[in-house]
Amino acid sequence: MSAAPLSNSRQWLVLLGLTLGVTVTNGFARFAYGLLLPAMQVEMGWGYAQAGWLNTANAFGYILGAVGTMLAIRRVSPSRLFVVGLGCTALALLATGLDAALWWQTLWRVLAGVFGAMSFSTAGALTAGLFADDPRRNALAIAILFGTGGGLGIVLAGAVLPPMLALYGPGWWPMGWVLIGLCSCVFVPLGIWAGWQMRPPPQAHRPARTALPKRQMLAMFGGYAGFGLGYIVYLTFLSAWMTAQATSAGFIALVWVVLGLCISLSPLIWRPVFARFANGVPLCLILLGIALGSALPVVLPSGPALLISAVVFGLCVFMAPGAVTNFVRQNLPAAIWGQAISTFTVVFAVAQTLGPYGAGLVGDWAGSIGTSLLAAAGVLVLGALVALLQRPLAGQGGGGIVAKS
Repeated sequence: MSAAPLSNSRQWLVLLGLTLGVTVTNGFARFAYGLLLPAMQVEMGWGYAQAGWLNTANAFGYILGAVGTMLAIRRVSPSRLFVVGLGCTALALLATGLDAALWWQTLWRVLAGVFGAMSFSTAGALTAGLFADDPRRNALAIAILFGTGGGLGIVLAGAVLPPMLALYGPGWWPMGWVLIGLCSCVFVPLGIWAGWQMRPPPQAHRPARTALPKRQMLAMFGGYAGFGLGYIVYLTFLSAWMTAQATSAGFIALVWVVLGLCISLSPLIWRPVFARFANGVPLCLILLGIALGSALPVVLPSGPALLISAVVFGLCVFMAPGAVTNFVRQNLPAAIWGQAISTFTVVFAVAQTLGPYGAGLVGDWAGSIGTSLLAAAGVLVLGALVALLQRPLAGQGGGGIVAKS
């Protein structure tokens, strides 16, 4: 039994809903913390290791969500997992601002990670089913999902949170979470509608018998682990680094808005790369760009260098999940896209967990978080070299996800 395909215009509207879902699960749930971190450090008297803990807690929740999704994807449709994860993530963000106690913050950062991973990993599989007969539009849709989705969240949070905290003081950081939660709740309805449009036909989400060729994908897994370990340091501690350099709140806001705008524009740059390569080259190039962006603020600690860093980092960072999704789309049958992407998400989540707290320890030991940014850049370069070893998968092929009308 098959379902009628979506019209071209409705596919774009579905993409918008899925993209707003990524705005919530990535732009808000995972990266807005970096903007609130300096105020929370002041209020709580935290060191860098303590500050990194809440992002580590979020990453731990992300592991739980990624593993749970990987196990559930054979029995539960990706659309259902996306919808549940998105709605619960928005509620978790709203709840985070209701109490300043560390245990409360830890609880909701963990839950935001659990549900965010559930929604994020399935969003890629759902988007891979859009424009199934048009490889160029499909590559663009995947790039937009991760680039524009995450970038919009960073633009909105970057434009509002630093000026608000500068005006009202660091004690207002809980209100920052409330505003983020309310904005997320506005985005959720269209995201839920979009997820339901991509429901599979009856019986279509039964366990696939096709095995995931993990051994043939080791280089891609290794490169993605390097991404998870390295990128999060910049987004966690960028504001803390700028604050330590006595950077004004206005300039911090400008850097984050530029970062978010470049993330939103990154699909236009990477679409032709995704469409051309079915190997590890796109992920390699992306990781090298992220490494350069991470190192620039430390190597050249000036205003122009910070803006250049935001541009380079922003044009690359959210394209790493896009590169992985594109690799899966081009190399694997549609029946195991969800399984493959959720497996990549587990690898990424485990690596990401080590980043914030480890970087905080290095920053406390060195007396400067800049040392951690340089270490992260080194990890990203190593990940790029590993990803470059990935070749297309012989004897595999992509397919299409049938969408509901």
